[in-house]
Amino acid sequence: MHGNVLGLSHADKQRVERLYRRRVPAHDIVSHELARELAEAGHVLSRRIGVLVDRAGRIEAVAIGDARRVTVPRQPSAPSGRDRFCTLRWIATKDHDEPLTASDLSPLALHRLDALAVVAVERDGAPGPVRIAHLLPAEERERKPAKDTPAALPPGVVVPRGLAARSAPRQREIEDVVADGERYRLFPPRPASLVDDDFLDLIGALEAEFERTRKRTKVAGKAGRAILVHVTTGSRLAAEESMDELEELSGSSGLGVVDRIVQRRQHFDPRTLMGAGRLEDLIILASRLQADYIVVDQNLSPAQARAIAESTAIKVIDRSQLILDIFARRARTHEGKIQVELAQLKYLLPRLMTRGDSGLSRLEGGIGGRGPGEQKLEVDRRRVRDRIKSLEKMLSGERTRRQQRRARRSERDVPVVSIVGYTNAGKSTLLNVLTKSEVFVEQRMFATLDPSSRRLRLPREREVVINDTVGFIRDLPKDLLAAFRATLEEIADSDLLVHLVDMAHPRHEAQIKAVEAILEELGDSDIPRLLVFNKADLVDAEQRPEILAAHDGAIAVAAAKKEGLTQLLRAVDERLAGRDRARVAT
Repeated sequence: MHGNVLGLSHADKQRVERLYRRRVPAHDIVSHELARELAEAGHVLSRRIGVLVDRAGRIEAVAIGDARRVTVPRQPSAPSGRDRFCTLRWIATKDHDEPLTASDLSPLALHRLDALAVVAVERDGAPGPVRIAHLLPAEERERKPAKDTPAALPPGVVVPRGLAARSAPRQREIEDVVADGERYRLFPPRPASLVDDDFLDLIGALEAEFERTRKRTKVAGKAGRAILVHVTTGSRLAAEESMDELEELSGSSGLGVVDRIVQRRQHFDPRTLMGAGRLEDLIILASRLQADYIVVDQNLSPAQARAIAESTAIKVIDRSQLILDIFARRARTHEGKIQVELAQLKYLLPRLMTRGDSGLSRLEGGIGGRGPGEQKLEVDRRRVRDRIKSLEKMLSGERTRRQQRRARRSERDVPVVSIVGYTNAGKSTLLNVLTKSEVFVEQRMFATLDPSSRRLRLPREREVVINDTVGFIRDLPKDLLAAFRATLEEIADSDLLVHLVDMAHPRHEAQIKAVEAILEELGDSDIPRLLVFNKADLVDAEQRPEILAAHDGAIAVAAAKKEGLTQLLRAVDERLAGRDRARVAT
């Protein structure tokens, strides 16, 4: 039994446990026998009682509440998902007959229930009228129900035989209501003995209509549909700017964004980040919009990830995992794949759970509790730790080979120039046009993960090695930065850094600061830098001088159109010549 069992006698518990023996005919939403037994138990205990019934008519769970409410127990084994219902219906008691409220209806959307039936309990403990409700497809929410016939049912939904047999006045009592953004169909109150609707026909037709609606409202995104969430204690403007970047990241990962939500709070909730009530509203919204993912702009702690995962079957990922997933999709070289896998395992290790799949992990945890389940979880953790050690050893070998290549370049005294900058600033495009190469280029964040090195001859016949590096981003996951440290060591051996900035980006100043912060964290802040604004052709001619004036020595180019490259090469040559003069002087 679930819920409020404190204070129940042994006889009371036995009375409730007997409900598990009850069976409901498969085609009936609720039987008169079950309604009578529920009402009697609720009357004797002076508490509300509810049961979850599967489509075969078996009682899956029994919950006991108090005199005011009873909570639907979560059933992790139920095959819930955005494309279908959870195959369970909720039947509960209520002290007296009254219209269903928003709190009564919310479990339908929150748990994707097949249907909901509330049995009124009379003063003598007999079952009173039964009120039944179910969800409506998303497309139906803007339609007005018909006044005279049951045509307000979604297209394709079979009219229940009980409704078809009744007169028109009874049919007019069917109504569609909106509560908390969801729309529900409410059936007229009837005695349990007269609830003869064909439940299997109704739920089958509803599922088919939900599927058709999903296909009609499908948004672009190969990986699925996502709702973006940002919880902040600061300004809404900064939050919206952060959400713009999260939307770019989501698009780069193949997700189609169906909604964006910003919540301002005094303090972050330590358990769920956004608060239990807001989380419940979010889950209902995700179900209504048929979202596959909820993407949180913050980095969730393992405890927060666990608490949210236990509240919903919808996959919830945070900013760090979204970035890690993008890196996993884009890594092409052996070294890049090693680095990404290492970062993923370090991120997921503390998030391995004792029950179910958190939605944040690609690794299965144990089954929970003590004994074999706990042993299984420890085995999983040990395997992850062993794999991390193996990857670190492999990465150490790659680091040694890189050091050897850098040593050979140093012997020939070939200057090294590295292009650094925020992701999607155009670094690979600039490398291609300068060296006539064909490095992979795409208008997406983190299109380049594997660094490339090419030779370049400057105007003074000086030969240099120019590196294309991994793009930076604010709040770069620490594990990812550590895993890519071997690759980023190329930056440390550079004689000059070309800091490339997307001039057309509305937040280019914030991106400059983010790159500077990462360079300082890597210990490369003392390397000479040349600030170069790219995509100048996308900025009004009147704005360019203002932007350049704010940064002493900065120049503007348009790499895609090969504009300003001569000035760039001349500036690089002069900076390297200044380095040589400084060396001679010392």
